[in-house]
Amino acid sequence: MQPDQLTASNLSPLTPAYDSILTLAPYQTGKPIEELTREYGVSDVVKLASNENPMGCSPRVTLAITEQLGQLSRYPDGNGYYLKQALADFNDVKVEQITLGNGSDDLLDILARSFVGADDAIVYSQYAFVVYSMLAKMQGAMDVEVPAHRFGHDLKAMSQAVQDNPNTKIVFIANPNNPTGTQLEQKELRQFVASVPSSVLVVLDEAYIEYSPESNNRALLDEFDNVIIVRTFSKAYGLAGLRVGYALSSVAVAELLNRIRQPFNVSRVGLAAAAAALADQDFIEKTRQMNDEQMRWLEKQFDTLGLGFVKSHANFIMVEVQVEMEDITAASIHQALLEQGVIVRPLGAYGLPNWLRITVGVAEDNLRLIDTLRSILSED
Repeated sequence: MQPDQLTASNLSPLTPAYDSILTLAPYQTGKPIEELTREYGVSDVVKLASNENPMGCSPRVTLAITEQLGQLSRYPDGNGYYLKQALADFNDVKVEQITLGNGSDDLLDILARSFVGADDAIVYSQYAFVVYSMLAKMQGAMDVEVPAHRFGHDLKAMSQAVQDNPNTKIVFIANPNNPTGTQLEQKELRQFVASVPSSVLVVLDEAYIEYSPESNNRALLDEFDNVIIVRTFSKAYGLAGLRVGYALSSVAVAELLNRIRQPFNVSRVGLAAAAAALADQDFIEKTRQMNDEQMRWLEKQFDTLGLGFVKSHANFIMVEVQVEMEDITAASIHQALLEQGVIVRPLGAYGLPNWLRITVGVAEDNLRLIDTLRSILSED
């Protein structure tokens, strides 16, 4: 059954907690390589759809995982002691300020369940991570989408939205933003936090911070108790398959979140891998350098192909498909790329039907992408 066909009558006599849940569609992930192989028989697949690290993960991670294989019958440390100690040192916070999650999505869900009820509102930007809207619907809350400014957050308008909706409990801000790659200045972000009531949680989603160290707003935690920073090991650290994330907050907020958090939401392997990954900042620096070099190369190629793009501060770039040929659209290019073994991300679900989000890959993968794009665009 398709999500838009699900109604209360289909569930009867069962009823969802909130009617808004019926309007939800399942989150659409990037197409798995295995699925593309099954559908099109393509064996040499390049996946540039999910913002994974094309360099993989640190060699230290592989060793840490191997050391855990003999302990898989044992439950993980429910408190994540060693990882939290490492994170506390790395971020210069107390251990009591940390909440671990099964990826950052888990933490966003915990935040919504901890603070948002049916009479509340969640404020977020147009073209921001689609999960923010989903969380509001899951809680039966009001979702307030603020129009974007140049594909990024309009903080003045978002501050006004909070004032106009005194029932606001959470403001979600992705920095850098997914899927547009835009970034906020630290000064304007601080001004925004200072402008909203202290009863409103400002959640800074910093999933891509390793690619843009200047977007680090850790200092806001020392000044504002209503700021929460959420990060992940799924992107630059290369642990997407293990799902590990963490939140930094005040001690009081972390204490509440840890009452909601499931005790074994991070696996034994995940805990060990994340600690090993965090310890290898040389790998992160190499990842960042590769990403910067390949991003500049891709920008030049898109210019040559006549394709517009938004300047990105993450490990992906949003590309506009606006060509004179009527039969060439973002959807048709996405499909043609799939058929030739290249996976990118369509953005119709974000209200951006003329755009594609493309993860920055290693040089070989990026060359394959550009060659395939050039071939598609040159076809009669």
